[in-house]
Amino acid sequence: MPVIVMNKTRLVSCLLALLLPLSSWQEEHSKLLLVSFDGFRWDYVNRVPTPNFRALMEEVTGLHAESHGIVANEMYDPVLNRSFSMEGSEVYDSRWWEEAVPLWVTSQKAGRRSGAAMWPGSDVAIGGVYPTHYVPYNASMPFEVRVENLINWFSGNEAIDFGVLYWEEPDESGHNVGPESPLMDVVIKDIDIKLGFLRDELKRAGLYDSINLIVTSDHGMTQLSHDKVIELDTYVSQDLYTWIDKSPVVGILPREGKLDEVYNLLKNANPNMAVYKRDDIPDYLHYKHNVRIMPIIIEVKEAWTLVQNKTGYFMLGNHGYSNQLRSMHPVFVARGPLFRAGYTKSSMRSVDLYPLMCSILGIQPRPNNGSLGNVRDLLVETCTTMPTPTPVSREPSYAWAVGSLLGTALVIGFLISFVKQVTERRQLPLPLSNKEIFKPLLQDELRL
Repeated sequence: MPVIVMNKTRLVSCLLALLLPLSSWQEEHSKLLLVSFDGFRWDYVNRVPTPNFRALMEEVTGLHAESHGIVANEMYDPVLNRSFSMEGSEVYDSRWWEEAVPLWVTSQKAGRRSGAAMWPGSDVAIGGVYPTHYVPYNASMPFEVRVENLINWFSGNEAIDFGVLYWEEPDESGHNVGPESPLMDVVIKDIDIKLGFLRDELKRAGLYDSINLIVTSDHGMTQLSHDKVIELDTYVSQDLYTWIDKSPVVGILPREGKLDEVYNLLKNANPNMAVYKRDDIPDYLHYKHNVRIMPIIIEVKEAWTLVQNKTGYFMLGNHGYSNQLRSMHPVFVARGPLFRAGYTKSSMRSVDLYPLMCSILGIQPRPNNGSLGNVRDLLVETCTTMPTPTPVSREPSYAWAVGSLLGTALVIGFLISFVKQVTERRQLPLPLSNKEIFKPLLQDELRL
């Protein structure tokens, strides 16, 4: 039977980790499928008819960025003396990923099997280990083919126990046209159609009632404006620093001996941006204890964009703003034999998904930033929990593994790809009496 939850959460570097002690009461391992629709904001389900999301709801029944080390899409590591871009070949260098242990690695070391359909990071030998089944990342692979691969992996004598499925939309369209654009309606409807295809294929394979299914995202999205742009060249010369990562959170690497000069030029430069030295970044962002976080961080207010100058491409939608903003909160819906039936929850932290998923899989969680106690209410009462793992230290970390990738996910929300075939289907929404389900998933990490 299913569970339904939607909560709030922040985005600036969200690697969704999923863990939690599970039950030893079953002879067969519980199966889990995690699905991420990149950039699917919590309130999209209420914007247009989404009959498959609603049907799933009616049936229903981590690690912070500073810990897992994927602090941005563009990074510089002073220890490695190397730069990283999600669009570069260095994405296959496992050293960038190994400050955390993906859930599929932990699962396989516990004797389980796993399969990844285009999950970011799954085609990298992290700790020398790949998922049992995976395919090299290819954004052009149709959603239906990804689903067919997973169905095959979950079936047969050597069936997997844990599967992850990633789809690049509606993130790409949200960036290009903005989340408030009417053009997003057809994109959201198409996501719902894809979810319906997944449900139908699971049913056709006889898997729907035995698999625990979680449908979520890594972050939300907010509308931008050409009238809300800050040009850094207005305040500081490019000769004094190197620009790392993109708006709305920008890492600034000052030239040797120029940290205080750059900081003083920026700290009161514009009321629509906050400027921090790394040690002064607010604790609630969980974004200071890692050498890959730059000495100076700039964060702009919602809907504002920070650029060096007004040249090049301008996005109409973006994420990475404060986790206190509802526009940054993603969706979370779950159902399956280990989830409570007819249950809703007003809020939860995305890092708590890691313990939750380990509990479902029946494996011991690694040290992590989440808490099973915060999400224990989602599960049926028959689960017997394992000892609580040691929390992740908040001290600076470099290349040691401190937990599992949140969503093994939150690398989730950040491979940017192009989705090209979107169809529109008009369907009437199913009635939904409990308005709590429209609340977002609580993201309490900094940004991806």
